[in-house]
Amino acid sequence: MSNYFNKEIETMPLEQLRELQSERLVEQVKHVYENVKFYHDKMDEAGIKPEDIKSVDDLSKLPFINKDDLRDQYPYGLVGVPLSECVRIQSTSGTTGRRVVAFYTQGDIDIWDECCARAIVAAGGTKDDVCHVCYGYGLFTGGPGLNGGSHKVGCLTLPMSSGNTERQLQFMEDLGSTILCCTPSYAANLGEAINERGLKDKIKLKAGIFGAEPWTEEMRKSIEDSLGIKAYDIYGLTEITGPGVSFECEAQAGMHVQEDHFIPEIINPETGEVLPDGEVGELVFTCITKKAFPLLRYRTRDLCKLTREKCSCGRTHVRMHKPMGRSDDMMIVKGVNVWPSQIEAVLLKQGYQANYQIVVDRHNNRDSIEVQVELTPEMAADNSVPVEIREKKIVDGLKSMLGIKVDVKVVEPKTIVRSEGKAKRVIDRRNLYV
Repeated sequence: MSNYFNKEIETMPLEQLRELQSERLVEQVKHVYENVKFYHDKMDEAGIKPEDIKSVDDLSKLPFINKDDLRDQYPYGLVGVPLSECVRIQSTSGTTGRRVVAFYTQGDIDIWDECCARAIVAAGGTKDDVCHVCYGYGLFTGGPGLNGGSHKVGCLTLPMSSGNTERQLQFMEDLGSTILCCTPSYAANLGEAINERGLKDKIKLKAGIFGAEPWTEEMRKSIEDSLGIKAYDIYGLTEITGPGVSFECEAQAGMHVQEDHFIPEIINPETGEVLPDGEVGELVFTCITKKAFPLLRYRTRDLCKLTREKCSCGRTHVRMHKPMGRSDDMMIVKGVNVWPSQIEAVLLKQGYQANYQIVVDRHNNRDSIEVQVELTPEMAADNSVPVEIREKKIVDGLKSMLGIKVDVKVVEPKTIVRSEGKAKRVIDRRNLYV
């Protein structure tokens, strides 16, 4: 197995891991207090000095920060080293307000590359693999992160970036790609294209590493079936470092958080109270090795839970379950909390592909929600089931899942625009009336 299964670290007993985390946390708190005015002032306001933080048990004494803090400090307010030591920036893909810009020293990039290398190895990758990276490159962290990890493992790396599906398929076939890295929605689109062209027997893919957007277990199964692979989840945020903060192993039973670099917490999103393992709440991360853009107790807004139950792969790092959604992705429609992942689960269970769109609107001060979903080619060719019957079955399934009536419109195949990056699933028109 590759050196990037770091057995000494990844299977470390919890007591030793806590000692390592404590040592790094103490050093990091001192670093940010001395080098980042924002943290210096925030800790002073909370009456906290670096010497008050002696171990991970003291983590909860530190104040939280959130994305608004990052935007307020744009561009240089959270940089923890001289700019002469920074070698790269990455940025979030947000379209409103100020962007979040994250800075990296060469040491930060080396750590990030190693984190992504561990993820590739956990998915079965070795130096003999061809790693096909079609996450976006540039400011988005997906492409650069998996590209760097692939190099660390020693894979032949195809830096395809996103889009141009015909070229993706040509290189996939001609160069024998074995590991696919992209968003799950684009993986679904590639699977659709491969099967339409009758290329499945010519494609050598064995595994896929998918992240950057929420996806359900139903979507995992659909992708695995269409591409003939094992699909692995990967998690990360630009604010923390990028993909590779956590990743799935062959057990596919939650993503191992790389606890030698990141300390996770689950909190009550309303009160900030730290919750025990196994309870669902908001995920919070503290970076304990990143120097250029070191975030302490960063509120991600992702809702999930942690578990330290023994994993069959032998890794001892805590696992985070697939986020059920982001607190800011949740829609309140007709007084009910609705996550797109709930709608996706119903559609995929009924045999539809992940080609759908959710339109939320408001008329006469009343909310409406419509789901537009494509027929599969097989469904379109089958005239024995009227569209009205298909729509009613989806309506009933969504009513059972959500508790409210959702309008459903079934459309012909290829009607909904395909995504080559992060999928745009929700169109909420209600803000037009605010």
